[in-house]
Amino acid sequence: MNNNSPAAKPSNGFVRTMRRLYNPIGFKKGYNAILWFAFAGALFGFTLARLQYLSIDGNFRKGTAPGEGYWMGQGYRKIGITLHLATILPAGLLVILQFVPIIRYKALLFHRMNGYVVLMLLLVSNAGALMIARRSFGGGFELQTGIGLLVIVTTGAAVMAYINIKRLQIEEHRAWMLRTWFYAGSIITLRIIMIISTVIVSQIGGFYRAMPCDEIAFIYTDKNRPGLRDEYPQCFVANGTTNGYVAVEAKFGAGANPAQIATSLHTPFGAAAWLALFLHAVGVEIYLRLTPREGERLRKISYQRQLEAGFKHPGSAGIKSDRLGDADAWEPPQEGKEKNAN
Repeated sequence: MNNNSPAAKPSNGFVRTMRRLYNPIGFKKGYNAILWFAFAGALFGFTLARLQYLSIDGNFRKGTAPGEGYWMGQGYRKIGITLHLATILPAGLLVILQFVPIIRYKALLFHRMNGYVVLMLLLVSNAGALMIARRSFGGGFELQTGIGLLVIVTTGAAVMAYINIKRLQIEEHRAWMLRTWFYAGSIITLRIIMIISTVIVSQIGGFYRAMPCDEIAFIYTDKNRPGLRDEYPQCFVANGTTNGYVAVEAKFGAGANPAQIATSLHTPFGAAAWLALFLHAVGVEIYLRLTPREGERLRKISYQRQLEAGFKHPGSAGIKSDRLGDADAWEPPQEGKEKNAN
């Protein structure tokens, strides 16, 4: 494009100013820069805010939902939460660099090495997530399956991204890496949905969760709250509980005791996890469908690199639907055909 064209030198002062901000880091399209700043900024802020939770017996116990410290502070679950946080938090910071265009253009070796590190951290963090799933935020079956699904889709998408880049299928690598981190980023949206749902559940009323008396006692001790015997006398009466569990109503806000606040957070958590993952899965597919030109541009680059590397089926050497499915065969650019013929 001619540098003197209106697109290169817009008359709009705001656009000129914004281009001065995002062009130096490699973005050529304004909407891509806006999306990167929005999503990368959210991930960056969320990750920084949770770095303090690496202190499991300190800040994590104080800052997370009431009762989480009871389960996560002992046994293999303490190992699991430590493993999860110690890997996913660095991964959340490092992966932001993977989506900065100037790094891919000017520091390709760093992009590759950082990608391997991020991939390994993600896989290890998923193992830690599985270790804590049974008791995390109440450990309801819907939450356990939600965590299991999130582990499956992030691991599967990351593997697909790895396979495709090893086959030099760059556009598929881009798509699967976007999917991987959009799926993983659903934990941020999950928190937003959970907060809204917690208020709704508390206002509606009538939601209960079975909670062990030992966990309730831990919460009261941890929060320096008196009155455990008065509010849950069944925990101190012979045969007053069902296998040590009592029903706790979900309440949030003024007048709610710590156990009720914990229940109000636990009750909608599983549903929030499913809804957040659904929104992110749909959202990333919409984005990929709205950017076909970028995919086609990268496929042409893939074709050239696969051709030079001697791959069979250049342009479709990776995992592509025109080889594995019934999609129409992709036609390489004319320049590539001529080069191949020579």
